[in-house]
Amino acid sequence: MKRTTLLSLALILTGIVYSAAQTIDVDITPAHETNRFVPNQTLGAGIDRIPVDAIDKDLVPAALEKIFPAGWQPVTMRQNTELFVQAWHWNPTGTWSDPSGKGYFTGSTEPEMTRYSYGYDLPHRGVTRNDGTGNAGFSRLTDGDLDTYWKSNPYLTERFTHASDSKHPQWIVIDLSQVQQVDTIRIAWAEPFATRFAVQYWTGIEEPMHSPTHGVWQTFPFGAISDAKGGTQTIRLNSAPLPIRYLRIWMTASSNTCDTHGSSDPRNCVGYAIRELYLGTTTPDGVLHDLARHTPDQEQTATYCSSVDPWHEPSDLGSTKQAQVGFDLFFSSGVTRGLPAVIPTAVLFDTPENAAAEMAYIKKRGYPVSYVEIGEEADGQFTLPEDYAELYIQSAVAIHKVDPSLKLGGPSFTGQNRDIEVWPDEQGRVSWTGRFLDYLKSHGHLNDLAFFSFEHYPYDPCRIPWGSLYDEPELVSHIMQVWRDDGLPPNIPMLITESNLSSAASETSLDIFSALWLADYAGSFLNSGGKGLYYFHYLPLQMEHGCNDSPGTFGMFTVDANYQVQQPIAQFFASQMINQEWIRSPEAEYHVFPAKGDVSDGAGHSLITAYALQRPDGEWSLMLVNRDQFGAHKVRIAFHDSAAQRVTSFGGTVAISTFGREQYQWHPSTTTFMAHSAAAAAMPVLANTKGQADPDGPIVHASKDVGAGADYDLPAASIVVLRGKVGEVRKH
Repeated sequence: MKRTTLLSLALILTGIVYSAAQTIDVDITPAHETNRFVPNQTLGAGIDRIPVDAIDKDLVPAALEKIFPAGWQPVTMRQNTELFVQAWHWNPTGTWSDPSGKGYFTGSTEPEMTRYSYGYDLPHRGVTRNDGTGNAGFSRLTDGDLDTYWKSNPYLTERFTHASDSKHPQWIVIDLSQVQQVDTIRIAWAEPFATRFAVQYWTGIEEPMHSPTHGVWQTFPFGAISDAKGGTQTIRLNSAPLPIRYLRIWMTASSNTCDTHGSSDPRNCVGYAIRELYLGTTTPDGVLHDLARHTPDQEQTATYCSSVDPWHEPSDLGSTKQAQVGFDLFFSSGVTRGLPAVIPTAVLFDTPENAAAEMAYIKKRGYPVSYVEIGEEADGQFTLPEDYAELYIQSAVAIHKVDPSLKLGGPSFTGQNRDIEVWPDEQGRVSWTGRFLDYLKSHGHLNDLAFFSFEHYPYDPCRIPWGSLYDEPELVSHIMQVWRDDGLPPNIPMLITESNLSSAASETSLDIFSALWLADYAGSFLNSGGKGLYYFHYLPLQMEHGCNDSPGTFGMFTVDANYQVQQPIAQFFASQMINQEWIRSPEAEYHVFPAKGDVSDGAGHSLITAYALQRPDGEWSLMLVNRDQFGAHKVRIAFHDSAAQRVTSFGGTVAISTFGREQYQWHPSTTTFMAHSAAAAAMPVLANTKGQADPDGPIVHASKDVGAGADYDLPAASIVVLRGKVGEVRKH
């Protein structure tokens, strides 16, 4: 007999007769438990690189007192410099590899008060833009300056990998922006240069960086080069021009000659370096008619690269108007509540030596650390999985020499809803995660992966209709299953170390929509077995210029020009519903059980989602999300245990907490806004906010004495938490 039939029969036999279409079914069968967690180890928030003024004004007791009631517990520090293709000076004090004061930087391990930390631009950059920060910086491959050059990461060469350079091919991709006729490329090599390489063109209609399996890299008829000599090399690729938009240079053997920084450091003498690229057609007179645009800004012909040499010097310091919080301020300000924090190390644009020094500093200070996340959004930098895995291993080895007990993980994927694919390898494998895990296994380092991390930004920026809300539970559960299907072992926990609605802010983040999404996201992540969720962004920040000229935020408050909190907004109250109402004891262990509603919109969308916890005291807590935008619903609750063949409901007094459209409404236009309360009317509206919430909470609390057959009101667009004991159990 099917489970649904058993439940229906049990309900009849026990005398609990519910309406067929309005029941929340909670499966409390012990064997069906889906997860267990301790909130102060599991439900946290993240802090990123932010304006220095925000650091000064947010990491103080008066501001933290307004943040903490949201209930988030541990904190993760985000590693933003990787997204900007920068080296991270986590400690402003340190040493350079070149005694003259430049080269590869290693932070000092001697304790001092670090308040801010900064990123340094990389002068050997070869990427115009990426998926992290978009239009920050430019490539040296088409900047029009023969005195600058791109250079690949030396740590991906045989000297450090102890494997042939062909195992870590380095590459450049050139995007001409539109299809052009091409038959010639000119490469102005620097030192070291490629002695063996291939010049290829992309056969797909879709572009190769985001659709890597929708085409093939085809070597030009005359594009396979061996025994190259460097210098400025002009290569006739085909006897006649071909219609091309994307070209790739695939490098597999190096001259191992030293770059402009000299031979004193072996890192200067491995990898590949190119000064400038030119491509187009050659006329019978032998003249190359170049199609590339050479300029040191975003207007240049865009290039992408496999890796970047982290060599730099003091003059490469980026903006100091924004900073990552220094470790000492981070741990001493109180923002971590004294709980172990997730801290990052840079890996794509830094060195294992600097990562090890960072851990030595943390250890000397005695700061509590739960996890160390290695790197930031490797997929957004278009890093191939084998390259990231190799850099990961080198960092892991260096870090574990400092402290073998540290729990390391990554790769902190960008927010994706589907498997991340890359250009196929020699075996035809395209799964980024699968190949990353295979590399760790084959090199004996899978044990160095103590957790698997990714970010969750589920919705396309600027395109979030109300119906998108129905997708969230399946989006997060699906992507978690994808990682498992790719080969992630079941004993390696999954952490979402950064998350919010979308990668771009918009007015949706201020609306009740964002609150309902957050409840669905947290509930479904835990129900799917997740072990760590970090809300982003924890600290109060000023409004961003969002989609379609609207204001937007990734946070829980509106603030004035001085970073003083004006109002809590929708996700603040949703955070309280999750962390203070659904969960009450942050130090205790909760057990997660599956729950499901049967209220739909007639098109197959579940209007009500449900998330069930067994509390430490044995009572039950249900979080119900009514995603019906304007429709209220009455529901009844059935707890069933298929092993014991019994069904029951809440009994006695049930505590009810409600937050929804009746408690919160965002009004975007200050010109037409009419306050619904005296408090809101008296509140100054600043230009940087461009709107106001009214009503603006609070959560409504009530209680109800119930028995078998009791129903519960779920107002339109609301989150409702029910807490209580199950009633008398009746066997059938």
